Amino acid sequence: MFVILTYDAESERLSKIRKTCKKYLLPVQRSVFEGHLTEKRLRLLKEDIAKAINPEKDHVIIYVMSYGDQFQKLEIGKKARR
Repeated sequence: MFVILTYDAESERLSKIRKTCKKYLLPVQRSVFEGHLTEKRLRLLKEDIAKAINPEKDHVIIYVMSYGDQFQKLEIGKKARR
């Protein structure tokens, strides 16, 4: 599956989140990563991200696109103000 991950976090956790993302995906922009992952690697990424963030203050969105036409959006942590 193809994955796009984007995050918004407080400055003290930015480098830890970025390092975690780089273990699984390629950087596209400052807080955007993408790549192809197996289901197992996606599960590990979500577990590692959950450990790296403060869910009360940070927000991570993971877009998961199967190789068919399906699309899924997963969110971890506090939603951004709109």
